[in-house]
Amino acid sequence: MATFVDRVTLHVSAGKGGNGCVSVRREKFKPLAGPDGGNGGNGGDIVLLADPQVTTLLPYHRSPHRTSENGGFGMGDHRHGSAGEELVLPVPVGTVVKDENGETLIDLTEPGTRFVLAEGGYGGLGNSALASTKRKAPGFALLGTPGQSGDINLELKTIADVAFVGFPSAGKSSLIAAISAAKPKIADYPFTTLHPNLGVVQAGQHRYTVADVPGLIEGASEGKGLGLEFLRHVERCAALLHVIDCATLEPGRDPLTDLDVIEQELAAYPVPEGQIPLLERPQLVALNKVDVPEARELAEFVRPELEERGYRVFEISTASHEGLRSLTFALGALVQEHRDSVSDLEDQSPRIVMTPKPVNRKPFDILVEGGTYGNVYRILGTKPERWVQQTDFTNDEAVGYLADRIAKIGIEDALFKAGAVAGSTVVIGPGKGVVFDWEPTLTSTAELLASPRGTDSRFDQNVRPTREQRRDAYYDRMDAKSEAREQLESEREAGLWSEDEQD
Repeated sequence: MATFVDRVTLHVSAGKGGNGCVSVRREKFKPLAGPDGGNGGNGGDIVLLADPQVTTLLPYHRSPHRTSENGGFGMGDHRHGSAGEELVLPVPVGTVVKDENGETLIDLTEPGTRFVLAEGGYGGLGNSALASTKRKAPGFALLGTPGQSGDINLELKTIADVAFVGFPSAGKSSLIAAISAAKPKIADYPFTTLHPNLGVVQAGQHRYTVADVPGLIEGASEGKGLGLEFLRHVERCAALLHVIDCATLEPGRDPLTDLDVIEQELAAYPVPEGQIPLLERPQLVALNKVDVPEARELAEFVRPELEERGYRVFEISTASHEGLRSLTFALGALVQEHRDSVSDLEDQSPRIVMTPKPVNRKPFDILVEGGTYGNVYRILGTKPERWVQQTDFTNDEAVGYLADRIAKIGIEDALFKAGAVAGSTVVIGPGKGVVFDWEPTLTSTAELLASPRGTDSRFDQNVRPTREQRRDAYYDRMDAKSEAREQLESEREAGLWSEDEQD
């Protein structure tokens, strides 16, 4: 069973916003006292949190589908729906977040950094919030919008100050266990380490982290062995320590040849733009296993040549702890030097300037696309796309409200300028979107209603008639009956009809 995962694909779906409510307040003697529908709640966001206590992406490898909570529906009596609870996903520090196309969204290098991976949908407004002086009794509410969804790639790049690199079974895991409290798996066969191990080293006043990168072999930068999978964990390290096995019994291997192969693989690995190439970073060489007599002789033989290449060489033994103290102090000095240079660069870094959005920025764009039956006019913009999602197209008044909103931001005028005519195909949103045949008189949809837009005949006040009004109405009915009897009598006398005919 896998115990370490450093690359996963997350399928995220943020919560949907709740629908607004259409409701009419009812009280004693006031059966229709005005709209009181509440708003729907917003859907929950999905948030990534850089957590130092998390060391692997394994939970997301096993459960890649993550969904946050939906917002609650609005209710009558001005009761708003509850907001969906956000879903927080803790990830290791050093996780790189990329979209489906491989573009980097954020690099979570600082503990506690939060990044909203997918925003929840907006809750729809109830008819109470839509009421105004011109629309006193809305007979509709807005729908909740769906939350953002998609695939996100997470890639873990271990953050450590020093990386231990070398051939399999060179003693890297034994070294990290000897100088720190880490307990990596140690055995006498190649590729014992299947994932990077981290350890914290205290050398005098210096405290730094070291990473044991799984063994590299020739061709690792091309995908052989485990090198390609874990070379990226070296990217963030300030210094490299070449751990060379001086007691190997494999034919054709010696310390100098091993170092040449590792250097070749490090040089072939492409680092991200703006980072220092791996071979240009500070490097030390540790000739390991000098507790073996033959290994000590070999280390003493190759040391002068390594020093001629410009390396600082340490003869160590993880079994007897020989030379480890001087090695840890030397690594601590390199790390401190790197930290000082980084702090100087941060002091000289330019100030971050936040510029507000321009006031005159167009809220939408119109693209003219060719189609089989003529041009198709596609409207793209955050507002119109959201408004379409919020519209209940089974409600004529809601469609009329959408037409008002569209006309208010100048879409109809822009369609005229783009060459659209009555009957042109208009699409709102990317992909399939919402398609309709555009008519410049779209705003007249309210004429289909039984009452003017913004009013409701149900809200007409039914005033109780007074006694005088009831008496006048009674007399009017009696007068009408008398006139009808007199007309019938005159027709009978004129011979137009007789009582015998009626029988």
